[in-house]
Amino acid sequence: MENFMDLLHQLGFTDWPVLWAGLIKPMLRLVFFIAAGLMLGNIIEALNWTHGVARIAAPLVRMGHLRDISGASFSMAFFSTITANTMLAGSYEKGEISRRELVFANLFNSTPAFFLHLPSMFFMAVPFIGDAAFTYVGLVLAAAILRTLGTVAAGRIMLPPLPEGCITCRLEEERSNSWKDALRKSWRRFRQRLPRILYITMPVYLLMYVMNKTGGFDSLQAMMEGRVGVLNFLNPAGISVVLMHLAAEFAAALAAAGQLLHAGTLTARDVVMTLLVGNILSSPMRAFRHQFPSYAGIFKPRLALFLIAFNQVLRAASIALMAALYYWWTA
Repeated sequence: MENFMDLLHQLGFTDWPVLWAGLIKPMLRLVFFIAAGLMLGNIIEALNWTHGVARIAAPLVRMGHLRDISGASFSMAFFSTITANTMLAGSYEKGEISRRELVFANLFNSTPAFFLHLPSMFFMAVPFIGDAAFTYVGLVLAAAILRTLGTVAAGRIMLPPLPEGCITCRLEEERSNSWKDALRKSWRRFRQRLPRILYITMPVYLLMYVMNKTGGFDSLQAMMEGRVGVLNFLNPAGISVVLMHLAAEFAAALAAAGQLLHAGTLTARDVVMTLLVGNILSSPMRAFRHQFPSYAGIFKPRLALFLIAFNQVLRAASIALMAALYYWWTA
């Protein structure tokens, strides 16, 4: 009993302010944004706006043999990845797109999803590392664009061609004649899917919280940190930046890099390389921690894991390619 109480205390369950700030408030915020994204996606579909929104990405959609819902999701991802994924999940569940096209459409959203975080990443990096921020952010952006263009090329090869002359193919769905009809249909779909969000997302988020509080993520990160010896191409002082990227957040890595840069221990090139390597090594764990709860509330858990893993493998490969090109170009 005493051990059980110690565990509850460690998890913050006996301290309401800690529990509210660390678990309840962020979990409610997550559920709110998922629910809002679900409702917005339903309204867009009910009003049949997907065809108009998809025209923004029409050339790439047509080249990649993707349907109009993929183009609409791409455009929406500039504003909300949750809404974009919700639109794809709904279309997939109705059998309008195949599992393969779902994977391609999810990868297709790499560039707009990155743009959501680009301003905060850039304006956080500049005060710490100065001009090196332009190079670092530019290379990560180039990697995201490469993933999107690669998805288009692969889709053109692996997906069946669309009907001749089709730019934004119409999905088989009922048209709503008014906002009242659209809201009624959207609310019905919302009530059908909301329970899955609550039954899956909340337990998963609780699991992430417990792992974080009990040191589960620290143990996994320690395993990764023990393998940084292979990074002998980096300036030895830059290993500390990589470790900060692994053990803490991006801001901590920037602070370490900035201090070493201003002290003259690292050059701007060293800083860019260490941040890129830290990004590659830390992203899988960070993606699982932050993305899986929302993905599992939108897609089925097994599919959510597959999408995250597939995204992270290609993300790591594209950033590694940019890092290799930068290393070779500046050698």
